[in-house]
Amino acid sequence: MNKKLNTVLFLVGATVFNVLVTILSFVLLALLHIKFIMPKLSETAGMNGFIVVFIGAIAIAFVVYRFVLNRLIARIKFDDYFDPIFHPRRRPPKKD
Repeated sequence: MNKKLNTVLFLVGATVFNVLVTILSFVLLALLHIKFIMPKLSETAGMNGFIVVFIGAIAIAFVVYRFVLNRLIARIKFDDYFDPIFHPRRRPPKKD
C-alpha cells in the first residue's frame, strides 16, 4: 500500500470511530438524562435537556477523538506512512 491509500483508509477509519463515539456518548447521556433528570423536571424542560445531551455528546466525542489521535501521533511516525493532506501554498525556495 502506498501513502495516499494509507491516508484515505486512516481518514475513513477515524471518521467511523468519531461517529461511533458520538453515537455511544449520545445514547449513554440520553439514558442518564432519562433515568435521573427527566423525572424531576417538567415535560418541556426535560425535552429541552436533550439539546444539552446532544451538545454534550459532541463535546465528549471531540475530546475522546483528540485524545486517541494524539496517542496515535505519539506512537506512529506519520511522515513515514501517510501523505500530507494539506500542502503549503508556496514551496520553500531551493537552497543551493
